[in-house]
This record gives sequence, structure tokens and C-alpha cells, in this order.
Amino acid sequence: MFYNDQFIDYLRFQKRSSIYTIQSYETDLNQFIDFCHSIDKTINSPEIDYRIIRKWIIELLDNEISARSVNRKISTLKSYFKFLIKEGYVAKSPLNKILSSKTKKKLPAFVEENQFLELFDIIEFEAGYMGQRNKMIMDLFYRTGIRKSELINLKDKDVDIKNMTIKVHGKRDKERLIPFTRQFIRQIQEFRATRDLEYPQHHEFFFVGSKGTKLYDKEVYRIVHKYLSLVTSITKKSPHVIRHTFATHMLNHGADLNAIKEILGHANLAATQVYTHNSFEKLKSVYKKAHPRA
Repeated sequence: MFYNDQFIDYLRFQKRSSIYTIQSYETDLNQFIDFCHSIDKTINSPEIDYRIIRKWIIELLDNEISARSVNRKISTLKSYFKFLIKEGYVAKSPLNKILSSKTKKKLPAFVEENQFLELFDIIEFEAGYMGQRNKMIMDLFYRTGIRKSELINLKDKDVDIKNMTIKVHGKRDKERLIPFTRQFIRQIQEFRATRDLEYPQHHEFFFVGSKGTKLYDKEVYRIVHKYLSLVTSITKKSPHVIRHTFATHMLNHGADLNAIKEILGHANLAATQVYTHNSFEKLKSVYKKAHPRA
């Protein structure tokens, strides 16, 4: 027997993982279970050993699944068997003998500062609420570094003009406060006035979609992709790229790494330190261009 339903319930109700994490774990686990059943339809979780997992990994790599994706699936299995041990379903994890695949370290993609600022200095947003809303979405992403899900679920009451803070509900429903400057107050007030005129029944969420309801994922992605395409040629043009851009630009302007960690809502500093590589690569580029003997 597999305990995938119990594991998913554990992630949802006890770990309070995000819906995206749960979906990812569920997909990986179902793929692994299907593979196990292709070997033996009667196999149970306690009977799985490292040899079966190794065969699965080999099959994934043979099917040209990237090392990064394989490592994510290994991580899913580690969490699953850790749960099984905790609940007493198995005595030990077969993952102890499994090593992660080596992956090339990829630096987070980001938009150059002068390119991003063109969005607000040169690019014209459409007239009316939709244009004003789209500009606010791009601006808020860049000012705060929040995640797409955090922007979508941002409540109107959590944007506090008096204290100049935005309360964000992050992963596992952890709250954090992000400050903004006095300069941003007028923009927020103007946006709210236009929004409430367009949608007088709106009361809960800060952003309202085209149908007068809460924004949805694809709608936000399309907005970001559309406007980033006007100023940059980088391959990835997603809300998460703006998050990378925010952190990189903050670091380039001397922000403390721990402060960036708190604003982004990272659980540990290691997740934030990746942006130091971007800044170092930028420094090397400047050095090569400027130094006579570079």
C-alpha cells in the first residue's frame, strides 16, 4: 500500500504547504507509484528499496528529464519517506543510499535596471482602470519583490497607507511586513479611487480582475510577460523574474543581505545568497570594461 493521500493531507493541513508545492509533490509521487506498479502491481511502500528508486532515476535520465527535475523528484521521495517513518509505516528510508544528480548552477535571470525603469519612464500604459492596474502590478512587484501568489491574494486592508507597509501572507501562511516610501502613497490612493469607481462592489482584494473578481495566475503572467517584452529580450519574462530583479538591484545598491531575506520571506539566508552571484558577475563585467589591464 502507498500512503500518498495521507502524505498530501499532511502537507496541506499540517505543513500548510502552498498549493503549488502540493501539486508538484503529488505529480512526482504519482509518477513514482506508476513506475513501481509497472515493475510489480502488488508492491507496497515498505518493500521499496534503493534499487527500485535507482532504476526510476535511470529511466528519468534516459527520457532526458533534466538533472534539476530529477533532483526535485528525489526530494519529493525523501519527504515522503520521512513522513512514512514519522507515522510508523516504514522503519527506514531507502533514499539514504541515493545521491542527487549534479546540476549546473544557473544564476537567477533578471532585468537590467535601466531597462526596467523604462517601463515607468517611457512605456505608455493603456488608459482607464486596466492600464492603471497593470502599471500598479508591475510597480508593486518591483517595489516589494513579492511572489505572484502573494500579489494575487493581497487584501485591500493589508495595504496600510498610514504606516506605509504592506502585509504579505507568504508560504505556509507566514506573515511579513514590507515597507514602502511616502512617494508611493499618492499612486496607491489614485489607483484605489479608479478601482472603486470601476468596481464599486469591490471590498476585499487590492487588485480586481477584468471580470470584477480576484486576479488569476495566467492573467498576471500575461500582464508581466507583455510589459517585460517591451523592455528586455531575456528568455524568461515572468513575475518571478521581477522578484529576482528586485533582489539583485537592491543588492547592487548596497542593501544588507539579511534585510533582503526578510523582505523576500526566505526561510534561510542561503536562498538569498544566490543573488550575490549576480552582483559579483556584474562587478566582474564592469571591471573587465573599465580596468586597463583587465
